[in-house]
Amino acid sequence: MVSQKVVIKNPTGLHLRPAGILCKEAMQFKSHITFSYRDKENTANAKSVLSVLGACVKCGDEVEFFCEGEDEEEALKTLILAIENGLGE
Repeated sequence: MVSQKVVIKNPTGLHLRPAGILCKEAMQFKSHITFSYRDKENTANAKSVLSVLGACVKCGDEVEFFCEGEDEEEALKTLILAIENGLGE
């Protein structure tokens, strides 16, 4: 398992459009991909738009992604890059 923290830069947080882009990126991989947020006891499935939206992640929030599986390294690198590039915004 690999993990990395990243700060959400989108001015409006992970609303529907960036959440959809995040899920689309995550679904390209076979690995199990989740992220923790707020008090780190809360986790969300990065492959589920409803789970991502339910996290209510705002601009400036720090989340930590966890990837576990055969393509975990590539999955983590791709998701972190997508977030750093603003998820299409």
